[in-house]
Amino acid sequence: MAPTPTPVPDRSSATTCANIPSPTAEAAAAPSIGFVGLGTMGRPMCLRLLEAGHRVVADDIDEAAVAAVVGRGAEAAGSPRLCAERADVLLTSLPMPRHVEAVMAGDAGALAALRPGSIWVDLTTNSPELLRRLAGAAPGGVSVVDSPVTGAVDGARRGSLTLFVGGEAAVVERVRPVLCHLGQVVECGPFGAGSVVKLVTNQLWFAAAAALGEGFAVGLANGVDLRTLWQAVLASVADSFVARHDAPSIFAGHWDPSFPLDLCLKDLGLLVDLESNVEADLPMTAAARAAFQRAAARYGGRAGEMSVARRIADDAGLSMRLDGDWVPPWQA
Repeated sequence: MAPTPTPVPDRSSATTCANIPSPTAEAAAAPSIGFVGLGTMGRPMCLRLLEAGHRVVADDIDEAAVAAVVGRGAEAAGSPRLCAERADVLLTSLPMPRHVEAVMAGDAGALAALRPGSIWVDLTTNSPELLRRLAGAAPGGVSVVDSPVTGAVDGARRGSLTLFVGGEAAVVERVRPVLCHLGQVVECGPFGAGSVVKLVTNQLWFAAAAALGEGFAVGLANGVDLRTLWQAVLASVADSFVARHDAPSIFAGHWDPSFPLDLCLKDLGLLVDLESNVEADLPMTAAARAAFQRAAARYGGRAGEMSVARRIADDAGLSMRLDGDWVPPWQA
């Protein structure tokens, strides 16, 4: 008997550029955008904004990364603070909360350099507590929005990310015409809610990634062909983004280094503070955290996220390689 279809969630708060009205002549002047952080996710997002015709001034500690976007039309800022001084909308996309704090905090930080009327949007998967503290130190007239993204590097390249946005409704409306070029904007509630939602989605993603490796191992150990097993997963109630997007990184044997285990553990660590507000045990999340910690201990923090499945395959003496044209997600 076929399962009952799951109701489609209400997406009325989700928007893309396609359903934003064309600006009036008065509002047509695009804001000056500052972009700090041109790494695996930041660079393709910055390029998407340039392709959309926005004026972008950019900064990163990697001079080659800055040169790459300057070659596509961006201006080099010289420092995060100088980037903020020139921005109407400042976007940050950085690996860790500590990097955001180092760039933004203090009298010499980028936050203090923002002009009244400007907006800081943090695209980092970040600590809600840190963001609230930084927002509390923002100069008068400066607004702050949290907008962590999901959809992997291929989503960043195509402009098909999902952005979890938290902030005052009026401020979100002001930055929506910028963010919609990166993907689908989903309003999550007040400031900080976007970061909570992103961490919850990663909580479920990590549990699914760890479970996928275990499922493949059980099938292989009991004589099922891996390609047949994968196709059955995709055609069943076990289907998921992880099964579709991440399984090819297992089959290719590179385990997707575009999202290393260090970042997985960072997000799982940020979840600990959120879990403390739940008056119940969360065994699935604890098991996922332990699985990623074991993988990092084995292969190092720079190994790809799906090394959580590699550890199972190696311990069991199983091969999860499959022949095929598995395009790496950072090239898709």
